[in-house]
Amino acid sequence: MTLYPKLILDALATVRYPGTGKNLVEAEMVADNLRIDGMSVSFSLIFEKPTDPFMKSMVKAAETAIHTYVSPDVQVTIATESKQAPRPEVGKMLPQVKNIIGISSGKGGVGKSTVSANLAVALAKLGYKVGLLDADIFGPSMPKMFQVEDARPYAERIDGRDLIIPVEKYGVKLLSIGFFVDPDQATLWRGGMASNALKQLIGDAAWGDLDYFLIDLPPGTSDIHLTVVQTLAMTGAIVVSTPQAVALADARKGINMFTNDKVNVPILGLVENMAWFTPAELPENKYYIFGKEGAKKLAAEMNVPLLGQIPIVQSICEGGDNGTPVALDEDSVTGRAFLSLAASVVRQVDRRNVEMAPTKIVEMHK
Repeated sequence: MTLYPKLILDALATVRYPGTGKNLVEAEMVADNLRIDGMSVSFSLIFEKPTDPFMKSMVKAAETAIHTYVSPDVQVTIATESKQAPRPEVGKMLPQVKNIIGISSGKGGVGKSTVSANLAVALAKLGYKVGLLDADIFGPSMPKMFQVEDARPYAERIDGRDLIIPVEKYGVKLLSIGFFVDPDQATLWRGGMASNALKQLIGDAAWGDLDYFLIDLPPGTSDIHLTVVQTLAMTGAIVVSTPQAVALADARKGINMFTNDKVNVPILGLVENMAWFTPAELPENKYYIFGKEGAKKLAAEMNVPLLGQIPIVQSICEGGDNGTPVALDEDSVTGRAFLSLAASVVRQVDRRNVEMAPTKIVEMHK
């Protein structure tokens, strides 16, 4: 049997690409590198993106079509190409970001997202370029906390890739899965789907030059945490807890998760949230309704820095619900507390960077 290009192309014309409904030839997905050598055929299929979900099935379908409509004896070699540049390799993502910090808590309900949002705003107020990723796939809250629930991020072609443009507010670049799902519907995804979505928000977004990239992680320990630490070169992690004993027990587990050999991410420090209650009319008074200095004692016990203590005041809850983080008000008790926390984080990151690269720092200052 003699093979010739039309035989091959006619066979490929029987395969339809689900994304458009057109066949492979009509959709111009067959590259012009078709080669025939006796009973061997080789060519490439062209896809829009290197992450095309139908790539593997289309390669298999094309091979099957040639065996069905031409001959089962044909040796078929199919390569794949993409019109867009591939996503950077793991470990090489976000090369323009100086510091990547995960913000975690051992359990829910300790105000981790409130701390993340206000820390991001406080860092921006200190003059730093800040990005914030809401990595809580199943309970995203940042769109509401920044009053951008109606925002719909769009994609823009940059350097040969379609990249998501983060929403910007209060000097913070922001992305959340909450922008892409129905807020009234539960996100029923398995771990693999959630991890892939998170990788897209990290690697397929135009974060640009940032001094600090904060990642608001979901509570507890999960696939999401592993995805983040395996995808990015983390500067360190911040663990948030209340002074309450039950929260501290879970905070201890959170610290252990980051510092064990499999993860190996340094702890930048602990944040004690809801450290005390201060009434607006009595700003000097402190009522320790969740216990006194529990996170401070845990920090000392585990030899990690206590980065800050954030009091409870009514404005924190109101600010979160209204989309106006309290860190915007430098004259408030909590506003000053978050600015102090931001300064502590900067000092701790700078200290760690010096320890990690002493020679480089010395040379920069010569």
